[in-house]
Amino acid sequence: MSLRRRVPRVLVVDDNPDTMMLLRELLETRGYDVTAVADADQAEAEVRRQAPDLVLSDVVMPGKSGYELCRELKADPSTRLIPFVLITGLSDREDKLRGIEAGADDFLNKPIFSEELFARVDSLIKLKEFTDELETAESVLCTLGLSVESRDPYTEGHCERLAENAGNLGRHLTLDEESVVALRRGGYLHDLGKIAVPDEILKKGTNLTPEEWKVMKQHPLTGENICRPLKSLRLVLPIIRNHHEHSDGSGYPDGLRKPEIPLLPRILQVVDVYDALRTARPYKPALSHEHAALTMRREAKSGLWDEELVMEFFSMLEQRRVA
Repeated sequence: MSLRRRVPRVLVVDDNPDTMMLLRELLETRGYDVTAVADADQAEAEVRRQAPDLVLSDVVMPGKSGYELCRELKADPSTRLIPFVLITGLSDREDKLRGIEAGADDFLNKPIFSEELFARVDSLIKLKEFTDELETAESVLCTLGLSVESRDPYTEGHCERLAENAGNLGRHLTLDEESVVALRRGGYLHDLGKIAVPDEILKKGTNLTPEEWKVMKQHPLTGENICRPLKSLRLVLPIIRNHHEHSDGSGYPDGLRKPEIPLLPRILQVVDVYDALRTARPYKPALSHEHAALTMRREAKSGLWDEELVMEFFSMLEQRRVA
């Protein structure tokens, strides 16, 4: 028995009842599930209730304009990937520029012609389906990352803590949002390659034999190879590969020195080391925050970690503690 495909949902936002009805009838003949509302407030409520696959919105409406609705949806990480089409009778170049600045994916001019409507909607719905597939693939990989963590009871919650602290440190350093997202994903995916490390090595914890170390040191390369096909993870790949490199060149897998190690892996490395020091393991107790800070500053001076990033990390933690 074949599985039925989900019908794509389109949200129409227009205060003109005739335009609203026309769009709804045209799109329903094309097989879309259409919801129509008269203003931006109702549209926001509908998006919260059930996110659509596409939004078609008039520009000039009572209350919030289509520009404002578009800007708000594109600013929210949970809705920014929903394609947004502005429908306008305005032909001024400035109006189109305002729409582009708000994040609109496309424009439809009034009067609306069915052929143009179908072409634009069909194209954007296909793009949304492709985006959803990528997001599903990413979520599967993140779940795999958590499953690796679950093999070791001593690392419970490690990925979530790394994702949060790495993202916070990225914001503290005023990095762009794309880099902050990569740091959060890196928190979940950095040790994904350990999925290929046998339990007897992974759970041994310390005193690995030279042969066992050889296997363990492969995990950054294995993780990078698993994630490489997803172009959306391009900024995460260096984090996965290089988070065990040391500023003095004594790390693995490539023996890079500080100038050669990209910034994002160095950031994740700092929060990873802190979390390891603060967590009890079979071979060591958990350190206090103060002891962990002293240890990391000493190790940074000796050439293991990025000294400036260690300083910024503890400055951030202090600011958050005071706040």
